[in-house]
Amino acid sequence: MRRVAITGIGCLTAAGHGVDGLWAGLQTGRSPVRRIDRFDASPFRSRIAAQIDDFRPEEALDPARSRRWDRYSQFAVAAARQALADAGLDPHDPDPDRVAVLVGSALGRVAFGEAQTQRYLNGGVRAVDPSVALSVFVGAASCNIAIELGFTGPNIANGMSCASGAIAIGEAWRLLRSGEADVALAGGVEAPLAPLSFGAFAIIRAMSTRNEEPERACRPFDAERDGFVMGEGAAILVLEAWEHAVARGARIYAELRGYACTNDAHHMTAPRPDGAQAARAMRLALANAGLPPDAIDCINAHGSSTPLSDRTESQAIRAVFGSHADRVRVTATKPFTGHALGASGAIEAAISALSIARGWVPPILNLDRPEEGCDLAFVRGAGCHGPVHAVLSNSFGFGGINAVLVLTAPVGP
Repeated sequence: MRRVAITGIGCLTAAGHGVDGLWAGLQTGRSPVRRIDRFDASPFRSRIAAQIDDFRPEEALDPARSRRWDRYSQFAVAAARQALADAGLDPHDPDPDRVAVLVGSALGRVAFGEAQTQRYLNGGVRAVDPSVALSVFVGAASCNIAIELGFTGPNIANGMSCASGAIAIGEAWRLLRSGEADVALAGGVEAPLAPLSFGAFAIIRAMSTRNEEPERACRPFDAERDGFVMGEGAAILVLEAWEHAVARGARIYAELRGYACTNDAHHMTAPRPDGAQAARAMRLALANAGLPPDAIDCINAHGSSTPLSDRTESQAIRAVFGSHADRVRVTATKPFTGHALGASGAIEAAISALSIARGWVPPILNLDRPEEGCDLAFVRGAGCHGPVHAVLSNSFGFGGINAVLVLTAPVGP
């Protein structure tokens, strides 16, 4: 089996865009969460989100083509182009048949479909954008990336809730390891900030109602957490077969060493109480990476800031790492980006790769008093400076989906 290198990162988040923008946003130590002004959120219990306000598609993309896409596909293509540029890879250089595109999203273009439904109700069928028939599906992101860049290798989309971005990266790892592709663009994209899409999560009381202090609302593992904060964004990584990256002299952020995915088979919204399948996913990812638990020096936790999920994740980490759980640094970065649903796992994989490359683990914001049972070595304050050799990144989603990635510092030829 071939090794897999991470050579490029493209991202759009509320914390910042691109590698340097995201990194600078993490180092501010401030959450960008604020009251929504994208639409009227007054009917909902939760009225805050991590919006991206400085994305201008006409600057990031060809204006004529980008007008054909909604925000979801604009995010996808812009992040893919960023990732290729960051990797120093001209899209015309690799054999297009050997380049795979894999993108995950929880909701795809549901927000676009919602807007078109309103147009239909207001003006009848002639008011509807004709592209709606071809575009309200999760695969619109990966297909538009492939069409825009001319990549004709495997094209795979998944809609596995908040684990989908991590799953896309993990399945790209499989393709590269097995030799079915030499390069992959993989990650997650989400543009969910529309009334119905947002309101659906508010109705099931999954989101924080700390509307008067939004920057304090997302608080993973804290005793006073009351739900997640929705965000929007995208992260696409360039993954390459190791020898392909080395042959062209690519800068390598990290090696993607392991991946695993399991299912709780328990409940659509609540995690399995004993965390057994989340723990099994971590053990399988470590086994696939060929690493023991004590080789991991940082965990980028799912850390959704929901009462059940954070407690169960803490329990699962403790079950896998045993006494090493008292030493392994645990961060959770959703306070910086919001919970960007299907994009979250990809954004957190990007942050994990950058932590390895730049030697700093960002802190968990708003963690004032860990809940009883959340007894891990949480990174707080100004973060943690120093070498980072191996990161385990967790992504858990509705339906009981558990996806785990293992990244390590690049070593050897």
